Order: sequence, then structure tokens, then C-alpha cells
Amino acid sequence: MDSPSPDPSRKREGSRSPGQRDLTTGPIASTLLAFALPTLGSNVLQSLNGSINAIWVGRFLGEDALAATSNANIIMFLMFGAVFGFGMAATILVGQSFGRRDVEGARRAFGSAIGLVLAASVIVGALGWIFAPRILRLLATPPGAFELALVYLRVIFAGLPGQMMLVLMFMGLRGTGDSLTPLWFMGLSVLLDAGLNPVLILGLGPAPAMGIAGSATATLTSGVVAVAALAAYIHLRDLPLRLKGAELRYILPEVRLTRTIVSKGLPIGAQMLVISAAGLAMVGLVNRLGVHTTAGYGVTLQMWAYVQMPALAVGAAVSAMAAQNIGAGRWDRVGRITGAGLLFNLVLTGAAVGLMLAFNRQILGLFVGGDSPALPIAEHINALATWGFILFGGTMVLFGVVRANGAVWGPLVILFVSMFPIRLGLAVGLQPWLGTDALWWSFPIGSAANVIGAALYYRYGPWRDARVAVPSADEGAARSNSAAEATGTLKPVT
Repeated sequence: MDSPSPDPSRKREGSRSPGQRDLTTGPIASTLLAFALPTLGSNVLQSLNGSINAIWVGRFLGEDALAATSNANIIMFLMFGAVFGFGMAATILVGQSFGRRDVEGARRAFGSAIGLVLAASVIVGALGWIFAPRILRLLATPPGAFELALVYLRVIFAGLPGQMMLVLMFMGLRGTGDSLTPLWFMGLSVLLDAGLNPVLILGLGPAPAMGIAGSATATLTSGVVAVAALAAYIHLRDLPLRLKGAELRYILPEVRLTRTIVSKGLPIGAQMLVISAAGLAMVGLVNRLGVHTTAGYGVTLQMWAYVQMPALAVGAAVSAMAAQNIGAGRWDRVGRITGAGLLFNLVLTGAAVGLMLAFNRQILGLFVGGDSPALPIAEHINALATWGFILFGGTMVLFGVVRANGAVWGPLVILFVSMFPIRLGLAVGLQPWLGTDALWWSFPIGSAANVIGAALYYRYGPWRDARVAVPSADEGAARSNSAAEATGTLKPVT
């Protein structure tokens, strides 16, 4: 499908900068794979960090502390989803701007996203600190874990701005075609967090013994250090998204840019909330089946976090590539990018699923003893449901492409229908015939409904007619002139 040529009046910068990858030229398959693998590495590091921290807390502080961190992490995921969509919307704007070689437009979109997300995360962090006790009571946090969860959660809320800025900067860099820099700085964050956890929990060396607050403080510290180091790196290497001098005024969100980021970001954030709500509802159904089934399901979820990573990485890579090519008017490449993404998902996610099923008992046995009643239950869940992540990956690719052109409501509706009327409906409705297996079969059936809906929307939906672009600098001239003095820096503070 043809698309209007990029506006020649837009500012273009043809120079190449460190970290910038032009995703609009060259071979599609090899470029996509080279972009996706570092993103996959970042995802693996992030999950390993959570697992390592859980080990530290569980070993040093006991089950009550581990339960406290689990309750707090559920809340933080919901809070994260509330502002994550803004970052994704900004990434779309950045990617399309780079496709048009409009580096100034990309910087303006990135600056507005920094101002918007920083303000939102500060507000959410402050409210979270104040209302943390009420939130934990609403979750019916066990009495033995309540005080520990409160301490942990409040420190995590204090670190929310730094964590959100780090994620936003990662997403912005990927929008420019740079997936390698986020990998290095994710590694830095993980090393700091995992290394500081035992030091601050136990009070090793000159550090005070902080208990569970030490684990949260390690996460806060690693986020602040990593985001400051990344901001310095972007500035020193003069990467495309660097803001300096008069460009620092871009951090004051422009009205039209903010409207675009919010209108696209809210539906994306709502998708995360839909996934979270469906997950919590499924946990409620599983909890009714007894402690062994709950434990088996919990172990399976640990493994599923890793199985889905190739799909998420390929989906992110496809979205970045599609955004740049749409911005450049290269619609002839968009369909080929989609095809390459579907193929790589089949290979990579299929390999992850195959390994999981081939070494089912050995992998799951790392979390529970070989004689645990939960182990055969977890093996059974895996055998019935894990293959559905291949279908999930297909959905991530198709949704990544349509979102790259600013179409966000279609994916939200499709996701909601597949999660609630279909997945949860089948989990409850089929129990008289299938018993407990109805819950596990609902996962691949829901994924099948999701990918079918995504394929139909990709083929017949109006997403190609969507328009998302950074307004010209002239439209914001009045605001820019009134904000001649820089009021912030690229390095966010908490």
C-alpha cells in the first residue's frame, strides 16, 4: 500500500551517529535478527535479576519477606503499566521521525516523553508511598508479611521515577535502531542490583544491615546509577537522542505532542492492565484447587516468563523496524518485515518451547523437590499449555506492526476479548467436562483467538490509514521562545 512521501520541509540530518541503526535499508531478516537478539538479552537479564533478588530475600530473610516482595511486585507491575504506554507511544514517534531522517522531531518527541513520564512517575510514586498501607490491605496481604511488604513497597515507590526513566531511555534508543546500548546498561543495572542486595540486606562491610529495605534500596540505587550513567553516555557519545543547550526546553512537554503521546499511550498501558487483571483472575481460579496445584502453577509461571522472551524481543524489533519504514514511506518493506518477524518467532519461540518440554521435569525440579506433589502438576500444565506461546509470539509481531503506525485501539479490543470472554470464560465454562484441565487448555485457546483476531485486523483493519507524527517545530515556536532557559537536564532525578 502506498503512503504519501515524507514532507520535504521537515528537517533532515543525514549524518550517522554512534548507536544509530538505519532500519529502512539493507537486508530485512539479518537486520531484524541483529536488532532482536540484544533485546532478548536485556529481557533475560531483567528476569534473572528478579530471580536472583528473590533468592537473596528468601535465603536471608525467610518466607514472610519473600511473600512481602511478591505482593509488592504485583502492585509495582500495575503501577508500571499505568505509565509504560506513554513510553511506547513516544517510541513510535521517535521511530517514525528517524525513518523520515527528522532527528529534531525525534528529540522533541523524546523530550516531551521525558517530561510527561517523569511527572507521572513522581506523582504515582508519591501517592503510592502515602497509600501503600491501604493498597496492601486491599490485596489481603498476610499479617506476617504486612509490615515487611510496607517497608519494601515504600522504598520501591521512591525509586519509581528512576526506574521509569531508565525504561523510557531504553525504548527511545530502540526507536532509533539501537538495541545494543540498552543491553549494556541493563547489564550494569542488574550487576548493581544483584550485588548490592546481600550487602544491604546483611550489612556487609561499612553498609548498615537494612533487612528487606536493603533489597528495595539496592533496586533504587541501581536504577539511579544506571540512568545517570546512560544519560552521561548519550551526551558524551552524542547519540541521536541527546538533548543539550537550547534543546533542553523540549523536556517541557508540548501540548500537541503530549496529546498524541497520551492518546496513544493510554490504550497501550490499558493492554498491560488487561493482562494483569486476567492473570490475577486466573490465580483466583487456581487458588481454589488446593495448595499443590497453586504451587505447580506458580512454578510454571516462573518458566513461562522465560519462554515468552523470544516473542517479546522479536515483537519489539518488528515494531521499531516497521515504525522507521512507515516514517520513510517504505511500505514495500513493511509486509516483508512482518513475514520475517513471524518466521523468527516460529523458530526462536518454538525452540524455547521445545527445550522447555524436552527437559520439563529437570527444569521444573529446580524450583521444587523431585518428590513434591506439585511437580507432576506443573509438568501436566506445561504439556497442555506451553505450546500456545508460539501463537502468542505471532500476536506480538502483528500487534507490533500495527502499533508502529499508531493503531492502538484495535489491539486493545482484541486482547480484551481473547482474555476475558474467551480465556476466562472457557476456564470456567469447560470445567464440568474437562475438570481442572479446562484452566490449562484456556491458555492456548485464548492465544489462538488472539492471533486470529490480530491476523484479521492486520489484513483487513484500518491501521494503515492511521496517522501519528511529530508536529513541526514552528507549531511550538511560541512555547519554545517562552522557555528559552533550560529547566531540566537529560539526566532525570528521583
